[in-house]
Amino acid sequence: MADFQVIVGDDDGATYSFEVDGQDANRFIGRSIGETVDGEAVGLSGYEIEITGGSDRAGRPMHAEVSGSQTKAVLSTGGVGFEPTVDGERKRITVRGAEVSEETRQINAKIASRGETSVEDLLDAGDEE
Repeated sequence: MADFQVIVGDDDGATYSFEVDGQDANRFIGRSIGETVDGEAVGLSGYEIEITGGSDRAGRPMHAEVSGSQTKAVLSTGGVGFEPTVDGERKRITVRGAEVSEETRQINAKIASRGETSVEDLLDAGDEE
């Protein structure tokens, strides 16, 4: 059974971390970077969140240009998984595909559409239960 840590970023720079498992985690399986998921999966009722990236259990980043969920060695000039130190530097790095799978451990997301209730109010209501 899959379990993820979902990190959701807000427009004001705030981030919220959620542990997701079971049926809620299954809502993410098979989705790719750029797709939206119902915010109910992380406890944000009325919200939609957009997957922006993530990493697998070994720390390999998800890469939007690699289809599927397999790992692949790509020659990178910078961006996800590699930051060059000199102009023209390239490096072969191993990345995971853009699709969320059982191997994914962390999913990065942002709020795509807002609900009527603020995120803080939803989180406070969840803590009271």
